[in-house]
Amino acid sequence: MTTPATATAVALAASVRAGERSAVEVVEEHLARIAARESELHAFNHLMAGDARAAAARVDERVAAGEGLPLAGVPVALKDNLCTRGVPTTCSSRILEGWRPPYDATVVSRLQRAGAVVVGKTNLDEFAMGSSTENSAFGPTRNPHDPSRVPGGSSGGSAAAVAAGFASLALGSDTGGSIRQPAALCGVVGMKPTYGGVSRYGLIAFASSLDQVGPFASTVEDAAVLLEAIGGHDPRDSTSIPGGLPGVVDGLAAGVEGVRVGVARELIDGCDTDVRARVDAAAAALADAGAKVEDASLPSAVHGLSAYYLIAPAEASSNLARYDGVRYGLRVDGDDITEMYTRTRAAGFGAEVKRRIMLGTYALSAGYYDAYYGQAQRVRTLIIRDFERAYESFDVLLGATAPTVAFPFGAKSENPLSMYLSDVFTIPSNLAGHPAISVPYGTGADELPVGVQVLAPALGEPVLFRVAAALERSLT
Repeated sequence: MTTPATATAVALAASVRAGERSAVEVVEEHLARIAARESELHAFNHLMAGDARAAAARVDERVAAGEGLPLAGVPVALKDNLCTRGVPTTCSSRILEGWRPPYDATVVSRLQRAGAVVVGKTNLDEFAMGSSTENSAFGPTRNPHDPSRVPGGSSGGSAAAVAAGFASLALGSDTGGSIRQPAALCGVVGMKPTYGGVSRYGLIAFASSLDQVGPFASTVEDAAVLLEAIGGHDPRDSTSIPGGLPGVVDGLAAGVEGVRVGVARELIDGCDTDVRARVDAAAAALADAGAKVEDASLPSAVHGLSAYYLIAPAEASSNLARYDGVRYGLRVDGDDITEMYTRTRAAGFGAEVKRRIMLGTYALSAGYYDAYYGQAQRVRTLIIRDFERAYESFDVLLGATAPTVAFPFGAKSENPLSMYLSDVFTIPSNLAGHPAISVPYGTGADELPVGVQVLAPALGEPVLFRVAAALERSLT
């Protein structure tokens, strides 16, 4: 099934600023699209129709008052792990069902300042733990291109919302590929910024040394504009980069003449032949556009999956200890406090979350810390060093985003390792803290979308977006 062609976010905002359209009209169009297909796709956990209409009216007043809003009237969907004041924020978990944060995440405040209109909170794998959005306590999200298939995860609802035209833009979080992998499977642009480039204040934590908030969009330019709107230093986030991110929009048309592109074999090996063909086509297109394309290697990246599934669960076991039935969310009473804790967590957490909490707690336990968690951190250092060596020779690296196109529901849910392998190409950049972007680059098996991944060193967003834009142009 094809998805609707819609105006880009940049075009929508320009038309609202020019008075050609009202923000209210734009939002009503998107709400009509949601009404037509949301029951089929389940992209949202919570639709904010009334709030969106009121926010759109305020945007029209601000435009009339002469404010130059970069995202004037643009509908945006938020992954349901981003705190939104007074709006249910659940992480797709029963343990937070009905919780309404008393504050906005920094990225939410920045979106509102830029004139964007939030239309709803999107579905995800519970606490962002998954690669298919099948782990949500509120049911799966379906891929707009083929509803019998997964949208990817964990930000599957955000990816599906953009792909279906429910929102022009969306925000997700990327801990091991949770923006880029669903972007690839849904045929949209998805980008993970440099760690610390976008504030994590108000993002409900999964693995704090890996989590990043980033954009989904239908075009590279839209993603660039959204990144500039949400990026920048935030004193409320202790990991925020003091100088913020460099600008990316102005360099989109600069081309790739002379840019050194390394095709990283470890980010291709093992992918399906249809996906490999699209990466090869992307490399050829960049070479035709003037880039210097050669083979590259990240030898330690093959250990990234193993290291990640020790580091991320270890951090999760610590972060999720706060959900105890005392402070917020679900509470299941017991005869004493220990029984209350046990009953609450047993009822509130799903199977995958429990699996990762137990794995992480084991990895951090006495007698095993050095053998597991400590060793994984040493592997992480090796991966960072491999990237450093690669970027001495190359400006960006190129590879596949996901090993396959979107797979059918249930195909991997019974085999956790098979599911974890969906993120094998995206995890290395999270471990290194570097930016990466998935760009739709044609189709593969069953005419389903394929995403090609571009990676850059820390704060390398300008060249990353230049290359991504060049890939996008090569398809037109």
